[in-house]
Amino acid sequence: MNIKDIINKQKEYFNTGKTKDISFRLEMLTRLKRAIKNHEDEVFEALRKDLNKPEAETMTTELGLCYEEIDYFRKHLKALAKPKRVRTPIYSWPAKSYIYKEPYGVVLIIGPFNYPFQLNISPLIGAIAAGNCALIKPSKSSKATTLCIMKIVEEAFSEEYVKVIEPFGGREEMTAILKERYDYIFFTGSVAVGKVIMEAASKHLTPVTLELGGKSPALIDKNCDLKKAAKRIAWGKFINAGQTCIAPDYVLVPPEHKDEFIGYLREFTEEFYGSDPMISPDYPKIIDERQFDTLVGYLSQGNIAMGGNYNREKLYIAPTVLTDVAVYSEVMSDVAVASEGKSASYRTAEVMTEEIFGPILPVIEYNTLEEAIAFINSREKPLALYFFTNEDGNAERVLRETSSGGGCINDTIMHVASNKLPFGGVGNSGMGSYHGEYSFKTFTHERGIVKQSNIFDLKLKYPPYKDKIKLYKKIFK
Repeated sequence: MNIKDIINKQKEYFNTGKTKDISFRLEMLTRLKRAIKNHEDEVFEALRKDLNKPEAETMTTELGLCYEEIDYFRKHLKALAKPKRVRTPIYSWPAKSYIYKEPYGVVLIIGPFNYPFQLNISPLIGAIAAGNCALIKPSKSSKATTLCIMKIVEEAFSEEYVKVIEPFGGREEMTAILKERYDYIFFTGSVAVGKVIMEAASKHLTPVTLELGGKSPALIDKNCDLKKAAKRIAWGKFINAGQTCIAPDYVLVPPEHKDEFIGYLREFTEEFYGSDPMISPDYPKIIDERQFDTLVGYLSQGNIAMGGNYNREKLYIAPTVLTDVAVYSEVMSDVAVASEGKSASYRTAEVMTEEIFGPILPVIEYNTLEEAIAFINSREKPLALYFFTNEDGNAERVLRETSSGGGCINDTIMHVASNKLPFGGVGNSGMGSYHGEYSFKTFTHERGIVKQSNIFDLKLKYPPYKDKIKLYKKIFK
């Protein structure tokens, strides 16, 4: 069956109205959780094959988040889906106004390789809760997990309701998929591919959510708990071997704290993964050789202060810290002399222009908080921003004077784990958000409806308008 036939079948099924029924949606969420539970051990094994993920990491970052999302909707869906009455303007009296929540229709979900279970299933949960049909296109790089998702979806749903598109073709397959018209597209992946998705969607005026990435900074204040900062940055950076869209991509640190900070990074990296992370059961591998080769190319773009060793056969790259990256002195001096009306030309190292997506952490020195904020603001808006400080005023200043999709004060990553918070990017790091209520909103069209009474008809709105202008001016004063 080709992609057009699948879409047509799903549109026919959606048009029956069955997916809009709340009890149906709740039953489908229950079915999905049951199917995942039935194949939980296979999910563990699949993620071990694809990324060498330990079971604990799979549970906390993949399965657990999906279970929580399903449970959230099973508890709150009826309230979320209920039409909402809102205030009606006086000139529409005696009408009543409502917001109806309706699904878009057939949704295309395109997922990445780095959290290949959660980042396909979590959007699916939102799409189901909102009453849509869905097509899922997982990454071909995470083959074992994709096959596992296919098995789960086939067990839980008919293909006219939810279908996984086999993603093992090449660029031609993706081009064919994007040619078709969907009612909504939800994409998680790189900025470059996000632009391709948006261009394809624009041809049909299809609404999109783009969950992208970018270079998320971790900023160390001069007054902070440096040891805790290093521990939390090491965890946030090296979990999943750095293949996390909201991993700290570089660290800005005062010169007087740099050596001590790197020392703590070494201490906690060894505590987490032992003296040789390559043999640690808790340290994942790089997804494939293409990504591995890209990452190895970054290792020569600074001085290696920690790690730096790698093994191509095992797709292993050690937790690594780079200092004296080419961009550092030139960019910082450009920021520093800006107030004097000068400018500096400089070459930017690729490791500081591209999202790293691996266990390599550049550490950049800065002198003043103003300089650090200017450095962050000179780049594209990141998906996350992390600030470590003991000064509440400085925390509020950084939040006020920068922009990011989300982030943490004195921690990393943890904002993504809350289904009470919207998760998404801004500017170059994406558009739209999801998780919990925000997933429901993403996959729902809010339809404004006025219900007018037939008992009474206000003559004020009708011609002739003679002698009504004074009353209009009073209403719209």
